[in-house]
Amino acid sequence: MPESKWALLRFGVTTSFAILLIAGCTGAATTTNEQPSTASEQHVFMIVLEHKGYDRALRGDYTASLTSKYAVATNYHAVAHPSLPNYLALTSRSTWGVGDDDYHMLPRGEDLGSELTSYGVPWRAYMENMSNGCLNSPKPYTLKHNPFAYYGGKCPPNVVPLSQLDTDLSGETPNFVWITPNLCHDEHDCPVRSGDQWLAKIVPKIIEKDAWKEDGVLFILWEEDEEDPVSNRVPLIVVAPNLKKHQTDALYDHYSLLATVQDRLGLKRLGEAANAQAIEDLFKQ
Repeated sequence: MPESKWALLRFGVTTSFAILLIAGCTGAATTTNEQPSTASEQHVFMIVLEHKGYDRALRGDYTASLTSKYAVATNYHAVAHPSLPNYLALTSRSTWGVGDDDYHMLPRGEDLGSELTSYGVPWRAYMENMSNGCLNSPKPYTLKHNPFAYYGGKCPPNVVPLSQLDTDLSGETPNFVWITPNLCHDEHDCPVRSGDQWLAKIVPKIIEKDAWKEDGVLFILWEEDEEDPVSNRVPLIVVAPNLKKHQTDALYDHYSLLATVQDRLGLKRLGEAANAQAIEDLFKQ
């Protein structure tokens, strides 16, 4: 074959290889850029109080001031009695058939904490007066208000004393923050006034930080109404930046809130939350 034809053949092969190489690199870059993003840069805060129905829970002066500035779900309901199954519903696929406040070791993996960890979303659950680990701390801490201790039979390292909150709010604030007050500040063993005064101290610490100001949200709720076990209607207050005072009478429950948290943090919905109506109308002005 003449040299000119060899040269032409070599040129064709080299050019084809170069084109394939460039196409491969371009395709890889395109695939990287098209990866779906999650909402994990958002911050969700949740404070869970106890045992007070809708009207009674809102009698506190500070609590009432929050309802006058932000959003309230007026037809929000707990899903069970007593306390523990409501906490399980807020943090996992179901109540797991639990109908008491006893300790039950439940599977790990179908709970909110495990899901946050597997998705790489930083989170912490802060327990007031947890002084000797989540299983053995004495009152005024109580195990039944710490749902994360039930999944897998122990607490993950993300569960810490509430005393660490100030440091975390001033530094790298987790994207999901759960807060359980002690038995007095959650209004379980003490009057509404005690919980109201506690909220007046802790809520300002949260809403003054960038983690809340930059597309964050704080949910404040009561886990059940002990006085009206049939209705079981409790308040849900939604505190978010630039949110004007308004209400919704749409029917919601703890699974609705779990679905809302999972949606905002880019997580897959678990169990009963998969069919729940997320609480989105409270974010509409």
